[in-house]
Amino acid sequence: MKYKSTRGKVNQLSFSETVLMGLADDGGLIIPEKIPQIGKEEILRLSDLPYKELALNIMEYFIDDIPRIDLKTIINDSYSAFDTEEVIPVVSFGGNLFIGEIFHGPTHAFKDIALQFLGNLFSFILNQKGQKMNILGATSGDTGSAAIYGFKGKKDINIFILHPHGKVSPVQELQMTTVDDKNVFNIAIEGTFDDCQFIVKSIFNDLEFKKRYSLGAINSINWSRVLAQIIYYFYTYFKSTKGNDELPKVYFAVPTGNFGNIFAGYVAKKMGLPIKKLILATNENNILTRFINNGDYSLSKVVETYSPSMDIQIASNLERYLYFLYNEESEILSEKMNEFEKNKRLSFKGDELKKIQSDFVSISTSNEQTLKTIKNFYKKYSYILDPHTACAINAVEAVYNTQDIFIALATAHPAKFEDAIVKAIGIKPEEPSRIKQIKGKPKRFTILQNSIEDVKRFIQEALS
Repeated sequence: MKYKSTRGKVNQLSFSETVLMGLADDGGLIIPEKIPQIGKEEILRLSDLPYKELALNIMEYFIDDIPRIDLKTIINDSYSAFDTEEVIPVVSFGGNLFIGEIFHGPTHAFKDIALQFLGNLFSFILNQKGQKMNILGATSGDTGSAAIYGFKGKKDINIFILHPHGKVSPVQELQMTTVDDKNVFNIAIEGTFDDCQFIVKSIFNDLEFKKRYSLGAINSINWSRVLAQIIYYFYTYFKSTKGNDELPKVYFAVPTGNFGNIFAGYVAKKMGLPIKKLILATNENNILTRFINNGDYSLSKVVETYSPSMDIQIASNLERYLYFLYNEESEILSEKMNEFEKNKRLSFKGDELKKIQSDFVSISTSNEQTLKTIKNFYKKYSYILDPHTACAINAVEAVYNTQDIFIALATAHPAKFEDAIVKAIGIKPEEPSRIKQIKGKPKRFTILQNSIEDVKRFIQEALS
């Protein structure tokens, strides 16, 4: 298995090279040269495997430069930190609605699935190569804390995380800023998540700076993040269709702002997992809904919502999907990405829009509807949705039918968004012990202006 850039000027990368490069040196995103195909017999063979074994079996389609015994150790170490042996519980709500709880890791967000794996993966590869690395990432809340918990205390790795100052939930901020390991650097940017992401991408595009400071990426621009997320589409599918050897096609409802979570589902579908359609759930920051429903991918102002991890306009991972939409033609994709850089908009019509709508359906959920969905679901099932998952459930309700199976991905524990839950149902969700333990701890972070040069200077000084 070799990897290449969506922009066509970087190719023939090994998996390990892909992990360390993060963003391709030509500015593109890295993808496999071919998506592996899995037939019905193999899908049925995989269907009874526990989560860690399933991960090993699927990852082996994509990784051929790490010995099996080492890959197995990396996977086992990554998911032993979760608070349930099954890693991802799947809850049935009668008949054909299921929720896959992908939030049982150390920071109680789905980002732990990939970032616990990535932390151990980086350690293994760097140790093999005798190298050091400095991780640079941006977060709208959950990625930062999950990355810090995945990399804190790791030998030969420093981690720099940018978050929008005052625009993440109190628990998300605590999870990031109360970690006192010397290799962790929190930077609060006076701006939005998109500003943080722009700074990170700009620094990675400065190849001389990237090389001099050995910068690596943990945002979902790193292919291994997507790879780790593919697994839970297979796992939740198997749990929701157990006993049905006919392998029915299902709907997956996915709250997403950066398109990484749902792109993993798209890859799973391309591999052969029977997915009828992916339901893309957004909040009032609905650029992806406009893209799917109207072919309008154009920037507008970021709105603060109860689901801050989706308060995003520029969806970094969309480029990977567009590469396939443009029939894997890198030149066309590069032109389109340059056009977007210049005009802050792309439009899709005719056959392109039909193709998009054959893969996805999308629903945007308002702040008011988010609270209403949390309230109604709690009343009906005594189950508390976090605000992001509420967007997914609202989207399911918009397209629901009684013939198909619907699987919604619950991306965060409701205790991370206590204020919204109290507004919706009048009671506080029970806090996991890991969240209780960080309350009242001193916070450690540096506030910087929305400036590429200021962040570069901070990195230079921290590493000097």
